[in-house]
Amino acid sequence: MTGKALRVGLTGGIASGKTTVARTFRRLGAVVLDADVIAHDLLEPGGAAYGAVVARFGTGILDGERRIVRPSLATIVFSDPQARADLEALLHPRILEQAERRLAFELARRTAPVAVLEASLLVETGSYRRFDRLVVAACSREAQMQRLTARGLPSDQAFARLEAQGPLEAKKAAADYVIDTEGTLEQTRLQSERVYTALVAEHADRAAG
Repeated sequence: MTGKALRVGLTGGIASGKTTVARTFRRLGAVVLDADVIAHDLLEPGGAAYGAVVARFGTGILDGERRIVRPSLATIVFSDPQARADLEALLHPRILEQAERRLAFELARRTAPVAVLEASLLVETGSYRRFDRLVVAACSREAQMQRLTARGLPSDQAFARLEAQGPLEAKKAAADYVIDTEGTLEQTRLQSERVYTALVAEHADRAAG
């Protein structure tokens, strides 16, 4: 990660409230990038990962316009650990490379005390070590299941996605800050504001030192 801003990784399990935390950070002045958005761009025709992913998973994941159908790809990788590992190996290094470039571009356009990458696999891949600080959004598996099924995901698919993720305790053990997202949106926002204030203070201390 580049730039003079405090470099922050934001992670957590699926449906753990990462997006709410990221929105709060952005509203308060952080530069925030979403790894899912970067991955979507990489998987578009002509994207940096498109050819490799199609070569690995076959043309059966493409629609009539030769675009990757992400739900079809998800069905494959969340039912096959090796397929998931292969996809992560194809995507994650490219996501980090693109994040470096995009954050450098954004920080060249404006000054910000904090630069954030929101991504799911920072702890599992060890990529969190590239950051100055790691923030983890955390809630119970029951809350994650409720949120996933409320979004329309069948319970068996929701369970498979939860099972595919690394243990929450490992994420919390690596974290500098943990935001409990079990409660209301307002409670999550208030905690996020407190953490962001602490991050800005850390940035100021570094700049002064």
